[in-house]
This record gives sequence, structure tokens and C-alpha cells, in this order.
Amino acid sequence: MQFMRICSGGKKLYKFRVAIVGFGHVGRGVLDALIESPDMEVAGIIELPHVVKTIREEVGNIPIIDYDINKLGKLDVAILAINSRNVPETAPIYLQKGINTVDAYDVHGESLINLRKDLNNVAKKHDAVSIISAGWDPGSDSIVRAVLEINAPKGITYVNYGPGMSMGHTVAVKAIEGIDDAISLTIPKGVGMHRRLVYVKLKEGHNLENVSLRIKNDPYFINDEVHIFKVDSTTDLLDMGHAVKIERKGVSGKTHNQRMEYSLSVNNPALTGQVMVSAARASLKQKPGCYTMLEIPPIDFLYGEKQELMSRLI
Repeated sequence: MQFMRICSGGKKLYKFRVAIVGFGHVGRGVLDALIESPDMEVAGIIELPHVVKTIREEVGNIPIIDYDINKLGKLDVAILAINSRNVPETAPIYLQKGINTVDAYDVHGESLINLRKDLNNVAKKHDAVSIISAGWDPGSDSIVRAVLEINAPKGITYVNYGPGMSMGHTVAVKAIEGIDDAISLTIPKGVGMHRRLVYVKLKEGHNLENVSLRIKNDPYFINDEVHIFKVDSTTDLLDMGHAVKIERKGVSGKTHNQRMEYSLSVNNPALTGQVMVSAARASLKQKPGCYTMLEIPPIDFLYGEKQELMSRLI
């Protein structure tokens, strides 16, 4: 496995070759982040055959292919900018070829732990690295939650998402039978509780009552308060902004009432794409296996010489 290196004189930088798998909103965020990364280059974009022509017109000279990844030559990393539910079957395709993978799998809990276990076995067998759930939540926010617990080991952390569009929930709704288009907004109620506002454009012959039942029973929505609205178009509702506030009230040693918080308000796909590119860099510094971002030293995600980074950040 190759590592980032600068040749003598500091003039020539090896650029890792990265493929983008999927070119929706997140894929475009990944492309922007890769273009701005001095240690990486875009090897190509992998998409479904029926959209390849459209994408080619958008991205110019970047190679666009459908399924035959051999057309892209040697790859160091494949960034999977795809539906989370497709990650378990897609990641092994690249890992088995010795290509590192990064995904933004966003289903918290047991399924995430099981995915890590499965991909860990595949990655180790084929001398590759997989970094899963490398978005901003789960992902970089997971690191923040850990930092807050370092500061106050006892206590409660509240994670408040929104207001904003959840990409994972929106993709999940769009996949439900009877829905032509949809947007799912997350609205914070405080102390880690949320409501989902779902706007759906129905396919002909389907009614809101049946579709609503399917949405509320979907794993993405079953644990939240959900309000569903029928609309003629989602175009005027589209806003890629999202936000999070993480609050912890806890105890440091024997001292109570230690309060701390972290917040961000962002363009969702842009931040997700950037975190995935940073994780791609970190993947090239790990031993074979599957990791979450929480398991990797933060310095590994950053571009630059280790000594300089330590001098600047410590």
C-alpha cells in the first residue's frame, strides 16, 4: 500500500487515484473536495449506464464509466457516494480487488456494527481498508461526541439535528412504493428529540394514506414523530442546508454541571463529500481492515506533514 509522500526537494507530490461511485448530490460534493485536495486526483466516476451521457456533459474530461472499473486503471480508493442500503453489497466489490473504500453509511446502531464486522473480514482478506460511516453524522460528529465524553465522562449528550433536509431520510422515502419524488426535513424538538416533515409527490394511482403507512414503518422513520404532506412538486422546497447542535451536561472528576456544546450549519452534500475525501486520505495510512472514524487518529484525516500539523494544532 502506498502512502502520501513528497519527493526530495519537496517539489513532486504523489497523487492518489480516487474513483467516485455514484454521482448524485453527495458525489458532486466529493468531486469538489477531490479537486481541491493536493494529494489526490479523480480517476473517474462510476454510475448507472442511463445517466453516464448526462454526467459526461457536466464533468468534461473526467472519465465516466458504468460497471467495468478496470477501464479506470489502478485505483487507490473508491468513495461510495451511494444509498446507505446499497453499501453492504457494493463495498466488497472494490475491497476484493484490493481497492480501499469509504462510505457514508448513516444507519446508527446494530446494523452499523454488523457492517463493520463483515467488511473487516473482506478487507483483511484482500489487503485493503474500508472506512464506514464517514459522513458528518455518523462520522465527524462521532469524534465530537467522544471528545465531549473525554471532558465529562459522566453525564448525558443530546444531539439535535436540523432544521434541514436529511439526505438519508430523503433517499429512503424516494425508494418507497408509490412515491415519485420526496423531501424529508428534520426538525429538532430539543434534548435529542426530533420530528420529520416529509413532502411527497405521489405516482398516479397511489393515495397518501397507504404511502404514509409505508413511510412511518420504514426503519428510518419508525422511532420519530412523522408528519407527511402531499405536494405537486418538491422543486420549490429543495434546500441542501442542514445543521446539528451537540450538547453535553456532565461531570468532570467530582465537579458537576460541566456544560459544553458543538454546533454547525452547513450545506449537507458538500460537508459529507469533504469528510469522505478526508477519510479516503486516512484509509491510506491504516493497516488492512474496516474502521469507523472514531477508531482513527484525527491527524490521519489531514493533509500535510505530521510535524507541521502537530506544531500548528497542538
